[in-house]
Amino acid sequence: MNNVVISGTGLYTPPESVSNEELVTAFNAYVERFNRDHAGEIDAGRCEALAPSNADFIYKASGIKSRYVVDKAGILDPDVMHPRIRTRGNDEPSLQCEMALAAIEPCLAQAGRSADEIDAVLVACSNLPRPYPALAVEVQQYLGGGRFGFDLNVACASAAFAIQTGADMIRSGSARRVLMVNPEICSAHLNFRDRDSHFIFGDVCTAALLENADDVADGEGFEVVGTRLQTRFSNNIRNNFGFLNRSETEPRTDADRLFVQNGRRVFKEVAPMVAQMIVDHVGEHDLSADDIKRLWLHQANINMNSLICRRVLGREASQAEMPSVLAEYANTSSASPVIVFHKFSDDMVAGDVGVLCGFGAGYSAGSVIVRRR
Repeated sequence: MNNVVISGTGLYTPPESVSNEELVTAFNAYVERFNRDHAGEIDAGRCEALAPSNADFIYKASGIKSRYVVDKAGILDPDVMHPRIRTRGNDEPSLQCEMALAAIEPCLAQAGRSADEIDAVLVACSNLPRPYPALAVEVQQYLGGGRFGFDLNVACASAAFAIQTGADMIRSGSARRVLMVNPEICSAHLNFRDRDSHFIFGDVCTAALLENADDVADGEGFEVVGTRLQTRFSNNIRNNFGFLNRSETEPRTDADRLFVQNGRRVFKEVAPMVAQMIVDHVGEHDLSADDIKRLWLHQANINMNSLICRRVLGREASQAEMPSVLAEYANTSSASPVIVFHKFSDDMVAGDVGVLCGFGAGYSAGSVIVRRR
């Protein structure tokens, strides 16, 4: 079996950012107007009044201070409250394709590779622009490299699942270089009129290149020590948007076709599941908590990540052991652990071990143990 190395990563960050304060101002304007327009129904008990949001509460509950988005104006307009994205013609690259290419460029530069050296392109993200043709094949076309490509959607764990998929290709010999990319426009599936979730997500794109270790110079990149995946069905994170919507006998509401979660149950059920998965995975490779220098976790919630790290390490994690980008980026779904890895791995020295972990809807979870070469 061939050994696998992550030889490069790339990051594309949209140019516009929305602070908690800006988001709350727009949300509260909508709430005030809704309550005013429905005052009679609220007084009669036929409708519940909406409660305002609070910037300090958002930060304390999540660790989020701001998020990058592809369109700020639409999100902050109380009459719109979603990103406004120009409709692309069939002969134009999609927005997610453009984001992918922007993240791939620095990834290939870091690895010292060109597009024509790529065997496979895997697009792994929570939301795809269409059922077909595959976004990965579109990226392959505009990239000008890759023999084949396909999409994976395992929600926030998509990157971990794609890393295992790419690593398995390289181990088996069906590919030597696999490019994984995570273009996430999470703001488009977020209900900005839902107080419990309107602050959670941001937009971003990440990329990673996996290579046969024989093709990477000694001392370069991170060896993929092992991968582990886990799924367990749950409705506590769900999105009912799909191609059958127009054929369903009872039309779904707009809210039902967007991101919905039971946050408290997710926290209670996912954190211990993920922590145990990492502990078991590390143990399988004869490693212990003392061997783990860094945990690059999915950026869902700072309190959840702290709990996971505490259970994995058996103590509170330091900032260096559990770096976070939540305050700046918010939750960027599958891309989030790759952002943390991209930003907080340069200081690792030969032999250092870390775990990259994604988890979310499904429930789905995946861990990737890496060692600095």
